Amino acid sequence: MLDALRRWWGRYSIHVLAALVGLVVALGLRMTQGVALLEVYQFFTQPWQWFSRNPEPLVEARTAELSARMADLESQNERLKQLLNLEVSRSSQGTWAMVIGRSGEAWWSQVVLSKGLRDGIQPGAIALGTGGLVGRVTAVSPHSSRLLLVSDPSSTVGVTLSRNRFMGILRGQNQRSGVLEFFERDPDVRVGDSVLTSPYTTRFPPGIVVGRVTAVNLDKQPAPEAVVEFSSPLGLLEYVYVQPFTAKADALLLSP
Repeated sequence: MLDALRRWWGRYSIHVLAALVGLVVALGLRMTQGVALLEVYQFFTQPWQWFSRNPEPLVEARTAELSARMADLESQNERLKQLLNLEVSRSSQGTWAMVIGRSGEAWWSQVVLSKGLRDGIQPGAIALGTGGLVGRVTAVSPHSSRLLLVSDPSSTVGVTLSRNRFMGILRGQNQRSGVLEFFERDPDVRVGDSVLTSPYTTRFPPGIVVGRVTAVNLDKQPAPEAVVEFSSPLGLLEYVYVQPFTAKADALLLSP
């Protein structure tokens, strides 16, 4: 019996060992989900992959990433330059504030600023931005304030044409423009005329740039009208310069 077993083992031992090795390898691949085999494949095929791989898509992707970063840095640099230029012309009594909140339903009507009573901001203060007038502070709390933009339909600004001093009331219409209703029946207004705050306005200092005329309707009743494009990009506000102004309009003081 033992002799027969030895003969069988001598004849089939290699097959049995090979079967056992195959079984172990199969179990290992099943448990590791083929990771080991993939590593071996990568090791032996890597030299050929290096020569056959096309690096062009990777280079293009990296170039696009760097270009996007450079464009963002250039945009930030330009905004900082604009802020520095504005700083020179602003009163030392004012302060810069960041726009920290907007309502999705009133994106071009009101914004929330990062500074409030403790930073010296009071109701009635005006806000300026790159290009000119932005709006007026209507409510404040210790650490924030609410800014009514000139684009809000409830906003009214007394304005005048810089070319000939014809005056009227500018009401907000949308994010980019407002409607100017003239006091005179036959104003001398042209497309391209610059619009400034009026010397007689009670809510804003006189002489602040508001925008320029883009359309005229002299037949409008009961008074001639013009469409004014705001000079400040109200939809892109990030920082505004807030300076005090004694306004006669109503203002709400928020509770702490």
